[in-house]
Amino acid sequence: MAQDTAVPHLNFEYWLDKAIQWGQATTLESQKDVCLHLPQLQEFLHQIYETLKHLDSIVAIQQFPLIGQLLGRLCWNPFVIGYDESQKTLMWCLCCLYSSEPQSPVELKANSWIRNLLCHLLSSSKWESNEAETSTFISTLGYTSADYYCHLVKNMVFSLVTELRGNQFNGLNIQERVSASRVNAVSLFCLPLVTLPDLTPLLETLLLYHGGASKEILSSEFLEAVNDAFLRKKISLPESAIFNLWLRHLPSLEKATLYLLDQLVSIQLISLEEVACVIKDSLLPQAASHPAVFRIVNEIFKNALLETDGTPEVMTIIQVFTQLFLQAHQNENKQ
Repeated sequence: MAQDTAVPHLNFEYWLDKAIQWGQATTLESQKDVCLHLPQLQEFLHQIYETLKHLDSIVAIQQFPLIGQLLGRLCWNPFVIGYDESQKTLMWCLCCLYSSEPQSPVELKANSWIRNLLCHLLSSSKWESNEAETSTFISTLGYTSADYYCHLVKNMVFSLVTELRGNQFNGLNIQERVSASRVNAVSLFCLPLVTLPDLTPLLETLLLYHGGASKEILSSEFLEAVNDAFLRKKISLPESAIFNLWLRHLPSLEKATLYLLDQLVSIQLISLEEVACVIKDSLLPQAASHPAVFRIVNEIFKNALLETDGTPEVMTIIQVFTQLFLQAHQNENKQ
């Protein structure tokens, strides 16, 4: 089987049986069994995530048909999601299964199911242990559960953005001191959720945030995840945020440049207008106005010329890129 060949150690049947036995851990026996198996379960969930992040969502579901049942049951087990690491890994796995461009009713339904589970995980808290009281509280506010959780996520994002941007005082922006560890923790929190539209303001704020620290305070995993999502057109961010991302994390800039070259070389019989459109859409010509970005991009193009002995395709790409870079540089000087 493809599943066994690709990932021999993922025993979905065993853990699904366990999840069914546990239910929502309402008995003392099931609670003890969850606690006993929690370390192995966390390791298993991490293996799932490491596998899923390299697969398309449709391929992942085809290879692992039991994954939906398993993740769904685990997300509603309070003893499983009560452990922060398990909750975080479950969220990562769900985000990997989310279709950025759903093409069928099945994918749309799956996306809706994933959003509901993510809202449930994000809103899990001690005061919510009493379902009846929670439902009464939400209805009193005039919300349905789905609306309430949606607003909860937006309010959480707004709160974090406000904290990072600081307060307005007498017309001057006075940025309060936020610890580097706090900012790093926020970036890690965003890691499994970078493609959620409601999170975009927080992503932008983090990328533009500078707290005066001598070292980078955002996690490298976060910067890589945002860069990957941008390259695959799963998120849309302002140019300033993307430029800051590349300046903060040069490996992401290198990956963006190589990704552009691979993208253009792999396209056959493409017109110069289309080449220009793809290059401009990458934002690299605009970003290259910054000397640090220019040096990296220039070095990669030099290596591409040497490795390909100056093939016409690579020469054309560099010529079009240079023209767009000069246009962007002139426009910046005029402004």
